[in-house]
Amino acid sequence: MVDWVAKTRDRASAGTFAEVATWAEIAVLATLWAGTENAIRLAGPNLGGKLVIDVTNPLNFPPNAPPGLAIGFSDSGGEQVQRWLPQAKVVKAFNIIGNAYMVNPKFPGGPPDMFICGNDDGSKRQVTEICSAFGWPTTDIGGIEGARLLEPLAMLWVTYGVRSRSWSHAFKLLRIQGS
Repeated sequence: MVDWVAKTRDRASAGTFAEVATWAEIAVLATLWAGTENAIRLAGPNLGGKLVIDVTNPLNFPPNAPPGLAIGFSDSGGEQVQRWLPQAKVVKAFNIIGNAYMVNPKFPGGPPDMFICGNDDGSKRQVTEICSAFGWPTTDIGGIEGARLLEPLAMLWVTYGVRSRSWSHAFKLLRIQGS
């Protein structure tokens, strides 16, 4: 990390989880699920009132078996993150695509759709602006409980990737004009 900061000169900085949470205007939570609660704990209360983009998926990785969802149906990772950060404005986004396509997603059928959910409309507008700047049309599916749908959608993305041995795929919501 120190080498990266040195290479970027005055355009970057580094610090502890708590320090970075203090400085951040917007935080991106992009951890393996097993470390998510601890990362939040290390950030302390410094994310209160801030937009937190939750990119996580509650996946478990059993030995000699494909990955699966650790949470589902009546709860979600997004809802847990919101409970762990009750003062933050959590928006689930970017959890249904690999990091190689998070910015400028170029696919033959046109840009895929980014589905988002969260409880704060202003924060969802901010995430929609970020998605747009990154090349994504955005579909807002409602409150943070929508993560109960987005996380299984991510599992579908993972399952297809494992079976096809390819991670170059995304989802698109097809609409009839005027709808």
